[in-house]
Amino acid sequence: MTAFADTAPAGGEALRPHAEHAFADELTALAAADDRPRPARWKLSPWAVATYLLGGTLADGTLITPKYVGPRRLVEVAVSTLATDRALLLLGVPGTAKTWVSEHLAAAVSGDSTLLVQGTAGTPEEAVRHGWNYAQLLAHGPSREALVPSPVMRAMAEGMTARIEELTRIPADVQDALITILSEKTLPIPELGQEVQAVRGFNLIATANDRDRGVNELSSALRRRFNTVVLPLPATPEAEVDIVSRRVDQIGRALDLPPAPDGITEIRRVVTVFRELRDGVTTDGRTRLKSPSGTLSTAEAISVVTGGLALAAHFGDGVLRPGDVAAGVLGAVVRDPSADRVVWQEYVETVVRERDGWKDFYRACREASA
Repeated sequence: MTAFADTAPAGGEALRPHAEHAFADELTALAAADDRPRPARWKLSPWAVATYLLGGTLADGTLITPKYVGPRRLVEVAVSTLATDRALLLLGVPGTAKTWVSEHLAAAVSGDSTLLVQGTAGTPEEAVRHGWNYAQLLAHGPSREALVPSPVMRAMAEGMTARIEELTRIPADVQDALITILSEKTLPIPELGQEVQAVRGFNLIATANDRDRGVNELSSALRRRFNTVVLPLPATPEAEVDIVSRRVDQIGRALDLPPAPDGITEIRRVVTVFRELRDGVTTDGRTRLKSPSGTLSTAEAISVVTGGLALAAHFGDGVLRPGDVAAGVLGAVVRDPSADRVVWQEYVETVVRERDGWKDFYRACREASA
């Protein structure tokens, strides 16, 4: 239904374009070069979908930028799952790119990543099944014209990929509405005595984070309908620095922020601080550390560096310096004003203060904490 270069705001004005718009050229090049078998209604073959996510160079020299930096096998399992009749659950701690991966998977498979249900404690069953246009309903009674399809119903009818974010935040009774959809591949409309049957190409990607365990845990019946892929935190500092650098560059260009010379130095510093506090030990393994209450995820590192880049561009000389990121690091670490502040102060005085080449960052941290 939707082409890769579908309608987008004129002049590239969208603050955050959908994946199918932002990477339309790459998706079009992959589709042109892709001669492998494609499942029904897929825009690309499973091989091309994996290449789109992981990056590579096509035979004609087109560079496909990596969208996800991590184990290749995880991406291959995720893509293969979508080619079967099982739904895909992306699980991991906050900030492990679950939403990012689900969006790009939907964009590459269906050419449309917008069939989305955002899970919250207040998500109603209508968001998964269907709602009604009450003006039509009162005027003419139940009819197809009065019915408002959910993103999941649209995906079933059109053979597309639907997405559900934060599945474990959705109330259990609403979660259970998915069981019939995923097992029988039908969605009953009892008011009309009808049903919507999923056509080939339909599947569903859900995300959930480990921190929500115990909020609205999935029933065993629903969990069996998913193939679960756990997205880990970046395995090495180099991988995390690469991820942060790429995303900061993309976000900076979207916001018209000038590139910061030598920004990689501060990116490495932010990543080092986050990893050490997250792991509870310094990089050299010599000093045990207390960990704060926050997750200190890669996504938060990206946010801290992007904020620092804006400070350097608008209130500095354009060079990303320790003072531009120190306040953002403090805000990410100190979520609990009492316990986390102690953790941060101990880290600053025992690690940052003694580290070679970090004197400017130490002073910036002290100033931000004052």
